[in-house]
Order: sequence, then C-alpha cells, then structure tokens
Amino acid sequence: MSTLPIPLQTVLLLTLSNVFMTFAWYAHLKDLAARPWWIAALVSWGVAFFEYMLQVPANRIGFGHFTLPQLKIIQEVITLAVFVPFAVLYMNQPVKLDYLWAALCMLGAVYFIFRS
Repeated sequence: MSTLPIPLQTVLLLTLSNVFMTFAWYAHLKDLAARPWWIAALVSWGVAFFEYMLQVPANRIGFGHFTLPQLKIIQEVITLAVFVPFAVLYMNQPVKLDYLWAALCMLGAVYFIFRS
C-alpha cells in the first residue's frame, strides 16, 4: 500500500475503518436486538478494534499531507458515504432526500476546509 499516493492511502484506510465502525455502532440494532445491551457492547467493541487498526494508521499516514481539520472533514464525508448505503441496504431504511441535503452541506464543509 505504501506505493499508493498518501491521499489515496488515507482515504482507503479511512473508508475501510468507517465500514467497521458503522457496523460496530449500528448493526447490533438489527442483529443483536433480542440480546442484552452488554452483549451488543462487547460485540461492538470487538468490531471497533478493527476500525482502530485501520483508522490510526490512516490518520498517521495522512497527517502532514493533510491538516488536522482536513483529516476530520475527510473522515466525516466518508462517514456519510458509508452510512447511507449501510442504512439503505443493510438496515432497510428508506432513501431520503435529506441524504442529498446532508451531502451538499458536507461538500460545503470540504470547500471551506480545503480552500487556501
């Protein structure tokens, strides 16, 4: 992976970490709904471990190329890009126009944080 450009490494690792974190935070609402909350918490912590194993190197690789605020906005954009398909495809939530408005707000955040 070190042969890939730093921005691509960062985005790929953050995207993969976000997939794990989205499942850690929300999949238990569907998959473990009948279980006690503490079992869901333990399973979520186990899933979140893999998120951290990707997120920490992503931020370490990206920091220096990106500023700290830029890294955060990249993370938030990826969070929305991962969450919407997860909500619709995995959690069977309806597609809403609000997702588009949220994405447009995120584009504004990207513009303001990356402008010189």
